[in-house]
Amino acid sequence: MSDPEKKSNITEHLANERTFLAWVRTSIAIMAFGFVVVKFALFVKQISMMLGKEHLIQSTGYSGDVGIFLVGIGAVTAILAFIRYKKTEKMLNENTYKYSSMLITLLTIFILFISAFLIVYLIEST
Repeated sequence: MSDPEKKSNITEHLANERTFLAWVRTSIAIMAFGFVVVKFALFVKQISMMLGKEHLIQSTGYSGDVGIFLVGIGAVTAILAFIRYKKTEKMLNENTYKYSSMLITLLTIFILFISAFLIVYLIEST
């Protein structure tokens, strides 16, 4: 392998690593959002109990479930990102790289689903 080919391969591996780290940041953000949703639901419940008015805020109890679901999706995103990173690394080493948008498609569908759910939830709770 000549020096330009070797340098090109290094750049591709570094790009793969940057992409993996971006996916890790995305998964951490999803998990953090889920954590905030769960903690906010607990905070609202505690405030209601402190004021002695459990019925102060009508809650259907979905907030906790949605938050836990988001944390789980964040963890799955991290696992899928690692699998994608390793597959890409192998393809780069073998010079057989094929682009795959499965992870991007799944995450986009998930975000659209959660957005629709949150819109319906907010409309019903107001």
